[in-house]
Amino acid sequence: MGKDLAEVVFSAQDRTFYRQKVRRCLDVLALMLDDATFDTESRMTGLEIELNLMDADAEPAMRNAEILANLADPTFQTELGQFNLELNARPRLIAGAGFADYEYDILASLARAEDRAGKSDSTIVLIGSLPTLTREHLVLANLSANERYRALNDQLVGARGEQFQVDIRGVERLQTANDSIAPEAACTSVQFHMQVPPDRFAAHWNASQAVAGIQVALGANSPYLLGRRLWAETRIALFEQATDTRPDELKTQGVRPRVWFGERWITSVFDLFEENVRYFPPLLPVLDDEDPIAVLHAGGVPRLGELRLHNGTVYRWNRPVYDVMNGRPHLRVENRVLPAGPTVADMLANAAFYFGLVRQLAEEDRPIWSQLPFAAAEDNFHACARQGIEAIVYWPQTGEVPVTDLVRDILLAKAHAGLAKFGVDAAQRDRLLGIIEERCRLRRNGATWQTEMVGAAEHGRGRDRGGALHDMLLRYSELQRSNAPVHSWPVG
Repeated sequence: MGKDLAEVVFSAQDRTFYRQKVRRCLDVLALMLDDATFDTESRMTGLEIELNLMDADAEPAMRNAEILANLADPTFQTELGQFNLELNARPRLIAGAGFADYEYDILASLARAEDRAGKSDSTIVLIGSLPTLTREHLVLANLSANERYRALNDQLVGARGEQFQVDIRGVERLQTANDSIAPEAACTSVQFHMQVPPDRFAAHWNASQAVAGIQVALGANSPYLLGRRLWAETRIALFEQATDTRPDELKTQGVRPRVWFGERWITSVFDLFEENVRYFPPLLPVLDDEDPIAVLHAGGVPRLGELRLHNGTVYRWNRPVYDVMNGRPHLRVENRVLPAGPTVADMLANAAFYFGLVRQLAEEDRPIWSQLPFAAAEDNFHACARQGIEAIVYWPQTGEVPVTDLVRDILLAKAHAGLAKFGVDAAQRDRLLGIIEERCRLRRNGATWQTEMVGAAEHGRGRDRGGALHDMLLRYSELQRSNAPVHSWPVG
């Protein structure tokens, strides 16, 4: 959401003015898109990585405030839970040695944070959902001490009008309820940003939607939640349910959820912003002093603060982003489907696969979205979240196919071609996409490693589920620090 809220009580008049201002911002965005004022030259990328904190016993450590105070580093910020942090890597081009630069900077930043965390009896873990979390950890009192999280919680709870229900049926089943959005803190992700020209935005967003399921299958890393083995990437189901403001009656009426895959391919970025305004009531009606029309007519670049804030409360898995950098507006696709971890090398391999594949698909003469029904892309997404690297997906001209075969036979070559268009050094491209290929060959990712380790502890050493999860997480943390890709990690 990007701003602190000192005042969290909103009047009916606030909401009326805010809704009017959001629509005014939307009109200005339409004018800007027609006038071609956007940065169309840069191919900048960005990464945001959400982190977990645990103590020496592999329990969640509620210490983000003191760690951030000791860090005094603006690249680190609070996240929803007191056991979360967020690292915002410096945006950059991936041409040449860009991925190597990312790796060096991220590892250095994590080392600094790890040093400060150690002084607070904590350590940093890159994982989709911290497997030792319990219901007692996911409560309102453990939200980070920031007004914006309390304000968001109050508005979502008010919109829901009753407890948030979670019912996830996987290998095992979890049913739980909560009176706050605290369970969302169990969903830690890595988010990829890709700057694209306005006239190419639809192609890149459509391509991102088409491959979202493939990404999740390869990168799944959240098989356990509250002691239960659920989906390979349980974070998807949890995030969809833990912030769902719709009671059953509104679901029956077809009201869209705020955590949303979408329902159609688009022809313009405007489609997404317009849908967000049309379908979703404002949650946080915080008004900006800017008059966007006056700024635009004066030759300036409007911030469109209300539209951006509203956009940040609609949780699309691929989100459109409007931003202003160095006085020039630009657009980005924010890809939000993947969990954090297991290592920096794994996350950068996921990034290379995503950036390369999406660019190649977006520039092909016959677009993938002209052949793949949107409903099939959504079905792939949820099938891959459930089954992970063992998933079967639908792909045009191939039909039903194991996701690992699809990647090795078709998609890796496209990712290579896309990275070549970015100008990525061949050595970097081959190393990172080689990690993806080995994952597929061995059918091993973070989720499979976690479940194999827990199974070995339960069946081989007689540990109960809680003890097995603690043992696994301690070993995970140790191996993570090696930065060796997860497919190479030993079990045992």
